[in-house]
Amino acid sequence: MTLDGRHVLVTGAARGLGAVLARVLADAGARLVLADIAEEEGRAVAADVGGHFLPVDLADPASIDALGQAVAAHTGGVLHGLVNNGAIATNVGGKTFEEIEIETWDRVMGVNVRGTWLMVRAMAPLLRASGSGRIVNVASDTAIWGAPKLLSYVASKGAVISMTRSLARELGPDSVGVTAIAPGILTTPSTDYVPEARHRHYADGRAVPGPHAPEEVADTVAFLLGGGALSLTGQVLPVNKGFVFG
Repeated sequence: MTLDGRHVLVTGAARGLGAVLARVLADAGARLVLADIAEEEGRAVAADVGGHFLPVDLADPASIDALGQAVAAHTGGVLHGLVNNGAIATNVGGKTFEEIEIETWDRVMGVNVRGTWLMVRAMAPLLRASGSGRIVNVASDTAIWGAPKLLSYVASKGAVISMTRSLARELGPDSVGVTAIAPGILTTPSTDYVPEARHRHYADGRAVPGPHAPEEVADTVAFLLGGGALSLTGQVLPVNKGFVFG
């Protein structure tokens, strides 16, 4: 797989899967723009992979609009790939649907759903200008199998899956492909908060038993950002080593 010369923006790139994505996509030749609210960590990742860092707050529409302008200035008005990886995933589980605070629900939806929509809106002109734009939305297999006591996150990722399908139809005439991946729990520092029992549940339940490294997911994303993936537009790929099937 090669992404030589293709400008790719990755949100949520400061840690976890996002940082791994940055390394794998850089190795594939992508010209990376990395965005995150965690500036210090994000700049460190960008320095490691030779990318360009820009700050963004996915909860703030003005910040997303400013990112769009900054990306356009940096890339010359063209963007070949957008990976919507930024999301709230930690400290939102462990409560029943009756116990979730409205503030938590609104915060998760504001970042994971509205933030994804606004990122696509801001970057769509740049993706269209490339003539071969690709969007990869990072969802979650929790939205496929229905993880309990995680409703705000599960609902937000279900919305991302639905948006992927509608966006594929709206952007398809401009040769912009839109896909979603639905990984399970990965072995990264960002999932240290997940109870060990949940990790074991995933490891034992996969068709290929054992842990799932983020590099394996990143390889799939690299393929989806390439020219040969347009025929997969609108599809949701459960990239989880067979924990659930699509």
